[in-house]
Amino acid sequence: MNVDGMTLSILGPAFIAGLLVVATHVPLGQEVLKRGIIFIDLAIAQIAGLGVILASQFGWQAHGWEVQLAALTSALIGAWILSLMEKFWGSIQEALIGVIFILSATASILLLANNPQGGEHLKELLVGQILWVTWEQLIPIALMTIAILVAWFKFRQYFNGMGFYLIFAMAVTSSVQLVGVYLVFASLIIPALASNNYKAKPALIIGYTVGILGYGLGLIFSSIIDLPSGAVIVWSITIIALIIQIIFKRKLKKTPKYLN
Repeated sequence: MNVDGMTLSILGPAFIAGLLVVATHVPLGQEVLKRGIIFIDLAIAQIAGLGVILASQFGWQAHGWEVQLAALTSALIGAWILSLMEKFWGSIQEALIGVIFILSATASILLLANNPQGGEHLKELLVGQILWVTWEQLIPIALMTIAILVAWFKFRQYFNGMGFYLIFAMAVTSSVQLVGVYLVFASLIIPALASNNYKAKPALIIGYTVGILGYGLGLIFSSIIDLPSGAVIVWSITIIALIIQIIFKRKLKKTPKYLN
């Protein structure tokens, strides 16, 4: 057990990072599930990660503006390609998204093949380094999150086709460098699955509850048992989602039919 790791200076920024990710990923994940393009988040996250790796090849700082620009540009190009796939090859879009993901993933491996720290870079990209997030890093992410949420909830009717892919790419680009590809996928899909089949407002409440509790409890447990935070949070989100599903199903069974 590692109680020393449970300090506000470490867990505070990590938890706020999780809240920022959850804030945008819950509504976007519900839209992804609705559209039936489940693996778009993995593809976009991997493409954004590929942009980060390309930028690192030029010796740019890990959290410098050049790297952020490279990641966002890569993600936007990926979003544009995916929107074209939806338009022209909608019937096989999910399969093509899988192909894009595996090409991006293997391109990352090839770029890092001769890098002595390549394995560590890939691990950071997939699992993330949420415990190393600083308050300074969170400021631009918070501004981006506010902009995305305002755009999504105020002008959602305009985000069809390319518009959805662009806002999705922006959200994933900012989050993948904070929490990694695995947590991006978990934050998008698991709360969406837990809130599936509910109306809009209850679905958002359930999704946000799953995400917030998942990150909070996951960070605490990972500090106590001294295991990688990203992996523990994924399991925490999943377990919370299952518990909430069981609770809500029991409540629905007990509610008289004329009240449903």
